[in-house]
Amino acid sequence: MRIYFMGICGTAMGNAALLARAAGHEVLGADTGVYPPMSTVLAQAGIALHEGYDPARLQQLAPDLVVIGNAMSRGNPEVEWLLDSRALPFTSLPAMLHESVLKHRRNIVVCGTHGKTTTTSLTAFLLRENGRDPGFLIGGVPLDPPVGNHLGTASDPFVIEGDEYDSAFFDKRSKFIHYAPQIAVLNNLEFDHADIFRDLADVQRTFAHLTRIVPRHGYVVLNGDDPNLAALGGLPWTRVVRVGTGERNDVRIVDFAETSTGASFSLEWFGETWTRVEWTQPGLFNARNAAMAATAAALSLLPPQADDAARRAAKDLLNLAPLARFRGVKRRQETLLATDALTVVEDFGHHPTALAETLRSFRARFPQHVLTAAFEPRSNTARTKTLQAGFLDALTLADEVYLGAVNRAEKLKPEERFDATAVAAHLQSRGVAARAAESSEALLQELTERVGRGEKARLVVFFTNGSFDGIIPRFVAVAKAAK
Repeated sequence: MRIYFMGICGTAMGNAALLARAAGHEVLGADTGVYPPMSTVLAQAGIALHEGYDPARLQQLAPDLVVIGNAMSRGNPEVEWLLDSRALPFTSLPAMLHESVLKHRRNIVVCGTHGKTTTTSLTAFLLRENGRDPGFLIGGVPLDPPVGNHLGTASDPFVIEGDEYDSAFFDKRSKFIHYAPQIAVLNNLEFDHADIFRDLADVQRTFAHLTRIVPRHGYVVLNGDDPNLAALGGLPWTRVVRVGTGERNDVRIVDFAETSTGASFSLEWFGETWTRVEWTQPGLFNARNAAMAATAAALSLLPPQADDAARRAAKDLLNLAPLARFRGVKRRQETLLATDALTVVEDFGHHPTALAETLRSFRARFPQHVLTAAFEPRSNTARTKTLQAGFLDALTLADEVYLGAVNRAEKLKPEERFDATAVAAHLQSRGVAARAAESSEALLQELTERVGRGEKARLVVFFTNGSFDGIIPRFVAVAKAAK
């Protein structure tokens, strides 16, 4: 089949295109920004790339199927031509993945407001390290496994990041509804994506829909400490394994500790000791990601109709020693510079809980450092007032805060927009040195001038789900030159 991807250079679209190519399809696509690294990877795989969107060109290319990414909307010239002419069949990315990859696989679908990319990477990594050849599709750039997509062996599980965001402009169901889970991993649940969900109950509703399609011989691996997930109920139509720190969980994280040298914790499986983990990944949140991934991976190695006795022995099927070597995912607490005087970290954080957990971890790891947080209100929810109070509470965990300009501020009414000036004032009233910058350039200049003053070492963490207008690598370059 000849498949054309609209928006092919996005991480998810690009990795899906590579999967389709590996499955033997002829693949081509277009994007408004055909740029490295994804463009390089796609070209090396023999995928033809086109700049911009051109209906006449699409008509001439005449693919058998057009996959429309969820960044596409009405008004796009190719979208309008497809709707006017009905000359070519089209579908969403999740629907294409179901039909071409997932419908005949034993799928592990990793979901949650936070930690999806890391947990998906961990699950695939553990299965590979235990001699399996799982397929996987990761919505980021993992270091382990060393690629973001792999078709794998049909008899082994397929691990996929299950996003709750909508599938396409013509399909407002969550992406994960298409993914045919045998095992659904529910890592956590909070209100986010205020552009498509009305409130927390609306998010819970779509997660409940996902659990409804887990088969009776499948599993829901659920964060047993999360009250928003507990509200989903008992899920009697399938089997549930709860993971967390509380005593009522089936798989428990115990004795978590974190110091400047790393983190450690133990895992218990149905009351029995499983393993002790010592690794470099920060925070209790990553320990939970590891526990969820390990549980899902172990259960996936059981036959579908395994009884309770077999399930309780499943820990013996999976060796967790490789966790000590897991290197993480790019842009997830990724260290860009580390000297005695200055450490610079980039993090994909764009929700108050994620910021708070990361800052708590860094406070434990860098107790003698001045902790400086630079936050870009960029996501469709973060740039509004919806979670502003949560961001304020999270950022009080830093010593200094620099607030970037609100992304696409002109698209929001002033009363709806994240108020960086007000947040900075509130932080100052709580004893945090805070500044709301008028632009990313201004933030870069102020931060560059600030760093280097004083005698204490400093940790600077940039929180953004975008590029922060390119200032992060520029700041690192200036810091390196000043050494």
